[in-house]
Amino acid sequence: MAKKRDKKTPDPKPKKPAGKRTWKLMDRAATTVGGLLAARATAVAWRGLSGKQPPSSGRHPQVSTREAVLWAIIGGSVTELVKTGIRRGTATYWVRSTGELPPGMKPLAESDSKP
Repeated sequence: MAKKRDKKTPDPKPKKPAGKRTWKLMDRAATTVGGLLAARATAVAWRGLSGKQPPSSGRHPQVSTREAVLWAIIGGSVTELVKTGIRRGTATYWVRSTGELPPGMKPLAESDSKP
């Protein structure tokens, strides 16, 4: 015969909500995928704009200052655009799937100066 659990005895460890763990996993995966795609997208954007291979290092002395600065601008812009798009897509998927904002994300405050 199974023993009944004493109601006064608390659970050994309270568990974190599964949603929070799931969101962390999804967010990390989106960040990783975004970083990998961003590197490829940056190289494609550079080849499309300059017609040359992207510089292997912006600090190499044989790369002109102009080319290094342009590489930094294009690389940074494309990288952030790709990562932002993927992470926003992940958050949007979460909201559509659960009907709630991801754990830790607060709703934006409404502005009082709406026309």
